[in-house]
Amino acid sequence: MRQIQNYARHDLALKAYFRQPGDGRLQPHIPAGDLVWAVVAGHILRQTSFPQLEWLAHSPVRAELGLRVAFGDDALAYCTERMDPLTTRVALAGAPRQAKRNKAFENSRFIGLAADGTGAGRTGKPACSLCGPVRDGKGQVHGSLHHFALLSVVGAGLTLPVDVEPWGPGGSEYAAAQRLLQRAVEHLGPRFADYVVGDGEYATAPFLHAAGALGLSVVARLKENLPLLAAGVRARFDGQTPRAVFQEGKDRVEVWDAEDFDPWETLDWPAVRVLRYRQHKPGGEVVQAEWLTDFPIARLGSLSLYRMAKSRWEIENRGFNDGKNRYGMEHICHHEPNSMLIVWLLILLAMVIERLYRLRHPHRGEHPLRSSIDLLHWLWLSLGAHSPPDTG
Repeated sequence: MRQIQNYARHDLALKAYFRQPGDGRLQPHIPAGDLVWAVVAGHILRQTSFPQLEWLAHSPVRAELGLRVAFGDDALAYCTERMDPLTTRVALAGAPRQAKRNKAFENSRFIGLAADGTGAGRTGKPACSLCGPVRDGKGQVHGSLHHFALLSVVGAGLTLPVDVEPWGPGGSEYAAAQRLLQRAVEHLGPRFADYVVGDGEYATAPFLHAAGALGLSVVARLKENLPLLAAGVRARFDGQTPRAVFQEGKDRVEVWDAEDFDPWETLDWPAVRVLRYRQHKPGGEVVQAEWLTDFPIARLGSLSLYRMAKSRWEIENRGFNDGKNRYGMEHICHHEPNSMLIVWLLILLAMVIERLYRLRHPHRGEHPLRSSIDLLHWLWLSLGAHSPPDTG
């Protein structure tokens, strides 16, 4: 864990952040850097609650974790309530930006950003400003759920979360994702990514225009929320032979591709390109979908566009699924809006640090890449080897 701490501080240029992580306490007795690193290190070790982090801070392995002082779970709650989220957001976006400078994406022609929303942290406690009611089929409320939009680097061999934006009652994933994209591009830099990919909810003129103003092309799912374009695609592609057929792994993929569809009224594109793919899996399952984009065929071939469309699933599998099932994103450490936001951001930072250390560490030697669970086991073994527990 000390090696990972040094890697985060120096290779990912996070030393200044861990020294001053945006602490808003008036008279702090425990350094905020220790508390923030405890949350990050704890989630790398899959310890997902404040009492578990308190246990680690009071254990014999505290020094090996890179923690200087012991503290309680109430100190974590008090600190995260008062931290400025902007400081952590800048640091979180800075890690992929630094990784790009370190040539972590040098084998990727295009870097994408995927946007999506989810719900997490269901609770039966009194509602906070971010709680959305959970209703059954009869309209009766059974607890609350918290919602947020996530933005992640995709399509470049590494899935790295960049930022998170919660929304409460009266908000929406669509509005949260627009705020998220605008802020993330400011933090990442205007030339970090090449495109943004999203589900059909983002196939609207305002979102497409906003992405274009940020210098990003768009790859969005085409669904029936655009009935005229969807009907035009069916009229042209149905009955046509595929433009090309690819073998992608074990799957056979047929594609139809045209870039001269008419835009709808409010879209100021000169034309819309639509790709249809039909994916034949070995077991006989067939998956078909249509995607729209402003990438011209001369710049991006059908196979590359197909892979960009498929990169949208990285945020589901390596973002939400990993975050909830492995890193504790479903767990509410402290039911207070700012504290929940800070913990979500620190969970994402833990995921970024762990993945870059495991997959792109520049001094890894000759040993093969470790899986996430292998690294976790080795970390726990190394902690036990350096600081055996006091069984007396």
